[in-house]
Formats: sequence, C-alpha cells, structure tokens
Amino acid sequence: MAERTEELQKKSPALPSAAQVIAYLRRHPDFLYRHPELLDIQTPPARHNDGPVVDLQHFMVERLRNDVAKLRANQDEIIANSRDNLGTQERIHKAVLALLEAETFEEFIEIITGDLVLLLEVDVVCLCIERTEGYNRRPKLDGLELLEQGAVDRIMGGKGRQVLLRDDTIRDPEVFGGASELVRSDALLRLKPSKAAPNAVLAFGTRHPGYFHPGQGTELLSFLGRIIEFGIRSWLDLPRP
Repeated sequence: MAERTEELQKKSPALPSAAQVIAYLRRHPDFLYRHPELLDIQTPPARHNDGPVVDLQHFMVERLRNDVAKLRANQDEIIANSRDNLGTQERIHKAVLALLEAETFEEFIEIITGDLVLLLEVDVVCLCIERTEGYNRRPKLDGLELLEQGAVDRIMGGKGRQVLLRDDTIRDPEVFGGASELVRSDALLRLKPSKAAPNAVLAFGTRHPGYFHPGQGTELLSFLGRIIEFGIRSWLDLPRP
C-alpha cells in the first residue's frame, strides 16, 4: 500500500508553492483582471486585526459578495422562467393552430379533449358542461363531462374567477371523471362562448403535484380559452355572450 501511494504521488503533478504563485502574479499583473471569477472565492485581508477598530471594508466586501451571489441566483431563475414561458407559448400556439384546422365541430371537440393532451404536455383534458333542460344525457365522447346546473361557479370558487390553478388536488371525479385518480395538479378555465350556451369548464390535469400553482401567469391559458369560445360560437352559429 505504501509503495502504491508513493507511486501515485510521483505521477501526480506537484502543486506550485506560495512563492511560485506570488512570483507568477508579479510577472502577470493582469491575471486577476482576465480571470475575475477567482476573486469570488478569495478571502480579503482585514485592515485591522487587533484593537477596537472595526474593519468596515472587509464587511462591505463580504456583503457585496453575498449580493452578487443572490443576483446570479435570481438571474438563473429568470432565465429558467423565460425558457419555460417560451416553451409554453410555443405549445399554446400549436394548440391554437390545431383547433383552427378542425373541419367539423366533432373534430374540434376531439382536438380539445384528445390532441391538447399531447400538444400541452399534460395527462388529461376534460370539457365539463352544465346540464340544460334540453340536454341531460351523458356525452358519448371521452373527455366530455356533464355537470349539475350551478356547478361551474362552485368549482371555480365564485362567479368572478376565470382561471383556477391548483398545485395539489384531491380526487375530483366531477371534473375528470374516470381519470380523477391520476390527477394531482390541475388548471381550470371557465368557458362562456355565448349567452345561448351553458356554462362550462375546460380542465387540464397532470399527475405531477405542483405542476400548476397559483403563482403562475394565466394569460396564455386565457388566450386559449378565448380561441375555444370563438370556435364553439362559430361552429354552432351562436350569438356573443
């Protein structure tokens, strides 16, 4: 074992001594200028080591270092959020194009409840419609759920709320039907395409808790909702709300 250790030490390059480092820096005074990142890991000397004098310079340098570290962390978070927003925007645009290419109303609904699952990278999409006097039968298409009258306001938590994001949901068969066991986080979007149409909710569900959360922006989801409302109104020749 000793021979092996000695052999490894011989093969490992010898580190420069303190004197060699000092000599190198004197020969290359612009080294730290060309490598400023090294300053972040150095410990600045205190100007006064003894006595009642407080070294404010040392304190200020340490505080500036902490500020720089926080700024870099914030910068990384902003960049990550920007990339995520661009990805979401691209997926929403593809979803809108798919909806505009529907050739029949049935195909339009199938795109909502089927294709949007892949396009928006979620696990389930359901279109929930309140019962009306003229229609009380359970929809035949997968992804369509029939709600009791007044259920939309209750589910959304009030008449004024247009979008509801839930980061950790419990089983909700009223909205997701047979897929409710899978859903752990969801985004609910109120739909009111026409004054002649029943209230509805478009629900996006995922198996990942925290995928949707109240702090997220809802502009892109709202935009998608307006496109779907316009499509339903156009296909069924309904008046505006």
